[in-house]
Amino acid sequence: MKNIVVVGAGTMGNGIAHVFAMHNYQVTLVDIAEAALERALATINKNLDRMIKKGKLSEEGKSNTLSNIKTSTDIKIAAANADLVVEAATENIDLKLKIFKQIDEAAPANAILASNTSSISITKIAAVTQRPAQVIGMHFMNPVPVMKLVEVIRGYATSDEVTQTIMELSKNLSKAPVEVNDYPGFVANKILMPMINEAIITLYEGVAGVEEIDTVMKLGMAHPMGPLHLADFIGLDVCLSIMNVLYKGFGNPKYAPCPLLVNMVTAGYLGAKTGEGFYKYTKGSKDLVVSDRFK
Repeated sequence: MKNIVVVGAGTMGNGIAHVFAMHNYQVTLVDIAEAALERALATINKNLDRMIKKGKLSEEGKSNTLSNIKTSTDIKIAAANADLVVEAATENIDLKLKIFKQIDEAAPANAILASNTSSISITKIAAVTQRPAQVIGMHFMNPVPVMKLVEVIRGYATSDEVTQTIMELSKNLSKAPVEVNDYPGFVANKILMPMINEAIITLYEGVAGVEEIDTVMKLGMAHPMGPLHLADFIGLDVCLSIMNVLYKGFGNPKYAPCPLLVNMVTAGYLGAKTGEGFYKYTKGSKDLVVSDRFK
C-alpha cells in the first residue's frame, strides 16, 4: 500500500495527509477549492516547523514529508491509482455518501475506502458503494500528528482482511489502533459527547459557570481540558451533529442535545473557529476568556 488519497483539506484532512507523508507514503490531498489546499499545505509546513523546533524532526525529514504530498481538485483523477482513499470531509451524511459514490467509481477495484467520520454509520456509507467489504472507518483524533489513537470501525460487511490491513497500517503510522463495531458514536463519541452535552446542561440549568464546570473536570477528574473548552475546540456544530446522530440512532431522550447548544449553533457561536463559544478566542492570544454571555 503506497498511494494514499485524502479527501478534504480541512483540519483533519491536512493532519491525516501530514502523518501519511511523514511515514513515506505518497499522498494526494484533494479538495474542491484550491485555496483550501494552499491553506492545508501552509498548515502542514507550520506543523513540521514546530516538530523541528521540538527536536522531533530534521530539516531533511520535513523536505521528504513535503515532497510526498501533491494536491488535486479532481477527485476522480486523484483516486484512479489509489491503494487507500481516506475521506475527511465535513461531518455531513449527504456529502459523505456523495463522495463515496464518486471514489467507488474512480478507485481501482482492490482499493480500500475509509472514512474519518466521528459518528456516521460505516455500514450506511458502505451501502452506496459496490465494495462494502472494503469500506471501513479510520477515526483519527485531533490534532492528528500528535494524538495516538485511531478508532478502526468495522461496518457490518467489512471483511476481516480489510480490518487487519487497516490495523497494521495504523501501527505503521506510529498510531495505536483500536477496533470497534459500527454503532452510533462508536466508542469515543458515544462516551465523550453525552459528557459534553451534560456539561452544557449543567451550565444551562445554572448549577455552575463555565470556568467552574471546566475546573471541576480538570482538577477533580484529571481531564487535560474542561468539557466546555473541549466543545469549543471541536466545534459546537460538530458536537450538535454528533448528538443528533446519537439521539436518532438510539432513540433515547438522554441523547437529546441541550437547548443551549442548539441555540448557540443556530446563532453561529461555534467555538474557536468562529472566535466565540463558551470562551472568546483572539488570534495570537493563549489567554482563555469566558464569553461575556456567560459572565
